[in-house]
Amino acid sequence: MTLSPSARIRTAVVVGNPKPASRTLAAATYVARELGGAEPDLVVDLASVGPGLLDFSDEAVTALAAEVASADLVVVACPTYKATYTGLLKLFLDRFAPSYGTGLRGIAIPLMLGGGPVHALAPELTLRPVLTEIGATVPVRGHYVLDSAHDDPAAYADWLAVARPIVSTLLSARTGATTP
Repeated sequence: MTLSPSARIRTAVVVGNPKPASRTLAAATYVARELGGAEPDLVVDLASVGPGLLDFSDEAVTALAAEVASADLVVVACPTYKATYTGLLKLFLDRFAPSYGTGLRGIAIPLMLGGGPVHALAPELTLRPVLTEIGATVPVRGHYVLDSAHDDPAAYADWLAVARPIVSTLLSARTGATTP
């Protein structure tokens, strides 16, 4: 994909897994590449951020949130914990408030991983509503992937076949860029 500098798609990945460099991170990066057409510009592995997440005056975390907020495409990924997303992710998402101009302004993709199919609706029932509440446009259903299939492209293929053209059209309208 060749873009003019003004039409560049900015892609971010936010991962709420308490384990750094997790399967969730690998899955989110894969989805971001597939939907954005390139490696993500920003990867926020919250397990590596540290105690600054608990301090709303922490400048480094505030800067990360601002970068995420300005991305055109944000893949927000988390393992499924007790049928929902982690407290770690919640701490970061609490930084976004559309009424104060700090909401997510781009397209967000909810992605969750879990041990079994029983929580397959978690991305739609728990993560999608909070992403919408903090200002994101969530144009496609969230995706749930079994942990055991996190590195299998087949686990994403059908979902990507539906999501890719929708996201591509919206990114094109937003930035003037085209994605694969």
